[in-house]
Amino acid sequence: MVTATREGTAWAPLRIAAYRNLWLALLAANIGTWMQTVGAQWLLVSESDAATPVALVQTASMLPILLLALPAGVLADAFDKRHLLIAVQLALACVGLIMTVLTATGHMGAPLLLTLTFALGTGQALTLPAWAASIPELVPRGLLRSASALGSISVNVARAIGPAVAGLLIAETGVTVVFALNTVSFLAFAAALVRWRPGDTRSVAEPERFTAALRAGGRYVRHSRAVRRLLRRVVLFILPGSALWALLPLVARHLLGTGSHGYGVLLGALGIGAIGGGLALTWVRGKVSASQFLATAGSLFAGVLLVVAAVRDLAIVAAALVPAGAAWVIVLANLNAEMQLFLPGWVRARGLAVYQVVFAGGQALGALAWGLLAEAAGLVNAFIAAAALMLLDAMWMAVRPLPDLRGVDRERATVWPELRMAFDPDPHAGPVLVTAVYTVRPEQEEAFVKAMRKVRGSRQQTGAMRWGLFRVGEEPQRFVEVYQLASWDEHQRQHGERMTGADQETERRAVALAEGPADVRHLLPALTRPE
Repeated sequence: MVTATREGTAWAPLRIAAYRNLWLALLAANIGTWMQTVGAQWLLVSESDAATPVALVQTASMLPILLLALPAGVLADAFDKRHLLIAVQLALACVGLIMTVLTATGHMGAPLLLTLTFALGTGQALTLPAWAASIPELVPRGLLRSASALGSISVNVARAIGPAVAGLLIAETGVTVVFALNTVSFLAFAAALVRWRPGDTRSVAEPERFTAALRAGGRYVRHSRAVRRLLRRVVLFILPGSALWALLPLVARHLLGTGSHGYGVLLGALGIGAIGGGLALTWVRGKVSASQFLATAGSLFAGVLLVVAAVRDLAIVAAALVPAGAAWVIVLANLNAEMQLFLPGWVRARGLAVYQVVFAGGQALGALAWGLLAEAAGLVNAFIAAAALMLLDAMWMAVRPLPDLRGVDRERATVWPELRMAFDPDPHAGPVLVTAVYTVRPEQEEAFVKAMRKVRGSRQQTGAMRWGLFRVGEEPQRFVEVYQLASWDEHQRQHGERMTGADQETERRAVALAEGPADVRHLLPALTRPE
């Protein structure tokens, strides 16, 4: 069982054998993925009007995450994450084998390449929420930030190694070998997952119905102000930042006049900077606030985009990309860690899936937009526009900083007494109406109503479709809280599985302003028959 511990260095989670083995296997898979991306883009870069097809490689990779990540999060929350991950890696290996054979035989056209890239993206969409939600089962809560930084280091070590290796292999042997090695990397990750022997990875003993679980995840994100603000930060950074990743092959070929080796050098510089940013993340976090270093990182990234637009020397551009890589990982690893720490266990995979939707959607749509702009207005103008947007984002961060989530208790808590009903309702009977009557003294009314606004957020995040607070006309000292849930099963889950320590504290503060505990009643449909 994973126990709490204080946060250590960025490398601390690697002392845990299970996490270390999976991290190394994931590193190999990330290297293979970046090699595959470079190979796919290089197959298209020599075609006429290449800007849009090259940018569409990223779109094809990321769009499935936009479409499928939330359903994938539902599956990860409901079922055995390990079995899901193994099955997906084997399917990805099959797709990789097909790409290898078609490329070797000369049958890989642009439409087919983008279609198979979309299939690989579909596998990634199914992998990401399950893997992200598995990390708290591998490391203690105190090491989650370091584990998130290591995840970013893995991705960016892959960015440093994968493109460089791919560039060498493409120059010496062609794209076929690159695709073959990517296929092997999927099999390596599957083998590491087979060796991992966790306990029961399901969030609950009885999985929720798919559509109900999907609605519950969306409802939580919609009504969580902190989650919405974190997601907004991701969007505002990713949209301008995606210009660099989407258009870098064209920078290498058309602005710098270099080939695949030069492209590998540029991506390697980004990766080296990202590794440094990941290693420095723990140290930076202790020196300045999250909002301060996010604003600084955004400003730095904007400056690098201007350097790429203005400079025509490979060495200078590569040197400038090192701090851009550091800024990229500092921003995204911090936001990812904040999401992992804030989301309660019952909805963690679904919440992280929404994060992946926002991340991938921003990259996919951003890549397409920057590709179209580069074709219409030129590469230089596209980078200048991206730099301007990134700088505006950094300035906005100074005006609207991130919420302070330190000390927020996200552990599961049983807030209410055990439900005692005169009969056993049908779990799927609904809707269910819950009423709670409070008696409040006149001098406490204003504070009570203000406290109940926060209770509303808790109720809606954990299952309530509608919520209201009413005053009894005949007895003005009495207030009635009313909220509606889709079914009795939904209320049981709200009552026994979804409430956190923060929810408990929110309700305790409101009840403390009333005269004694609330008188609670559960109203079920009149056609529900007692058993």
